[in-house]
Amino acid sequence: MPFHDYKDADDFKRLAGYEIDGFWYPRVTKIVEIKAKPALYRFYGNLDNFEAGEKIKQQSAAEGTLLHETVEAIMVGKPIEVPPQIAPAVHAFMDFAEKRGIHVDKDYVEKRLVNYEERYAGTLDAIGMIDGRVGILDIKTSQAIYRDYALQTSAYLAAMRDRVDGLETRWILRIDQDQVCVKCKSHRRTKGGTEKIRLARNAKAKTCVHEWGPMEGRVELQEFPYWHEDFAAFLGAKKLWEWENEYWLKKVGYN
Repeated sequence: MPFHDYKDADDFKRLAGYEIDGFWYPRVTKIVEIKAKPALYRFYGNLDNFEAGEKIKQQSAAEGTLLHETVEAIMVGKPIEVPPQIAPAVHAFMDFAEKRGIHVDKDYVEKRLVNYEERYAGTLDAIGMIDGRVGILDIKTSQAIYRDYALQTSAYLAAMRDRVDGLETRWILRIDQDQVCVKCKSHRRTKGGTEKIRLARNAKAKTCVHEWGPMEGRVELQEFPYWHEDFAAFLGAKKLWEWENEYWLKKVGYN
């Protein structure tokens, strides 16, 4: 029997994959959800109820999507009006991209991809060039760069490596914004409508009556050059995901 709350086979196909050229493929981001996320479980555990967590998650996702789409529009040269609620993060990205010389191929922004041999599909954010090297560029609006991202980007690189000349590496580009206490230098983040304070490592921080400065953008770029082991782990996750969803996969004729 199914363990996930899908209404029917069509709902499963829509939420868990893509139909391409008449064939259905499971989605990379859905596959990697099979991996345990202890930090997320702790987040839900600290709330009053599950519904509160879902509300925060949905609001956070909406804010992240807005930032994500704005940054991608800037990358391809589309005229935009920067939403004021994300302006610090957007302007920080623009300054960072200019200083680092980040360039993207417009044909590979929000690009649907398929790995026919391993049977999965996905949508990559961009393929870019940084410091003369070509790689997968994945944009995140999270509060940190997590190792889990390496699974997702390895799947993208494996699918595209024979289709893009010189494709050799992967980067996570994290874009965020927060406030800094003018007294103790602690950080305050309010994404999703919740307050999260990261105390500075000094004696004053624990007892400080914080005085928060203006919202400031944060940009972080991290490279993950070695993808083969990550891809092997992704394929292991895919095998487990297929086992977990055997009921629905049989329903949609995936065998």
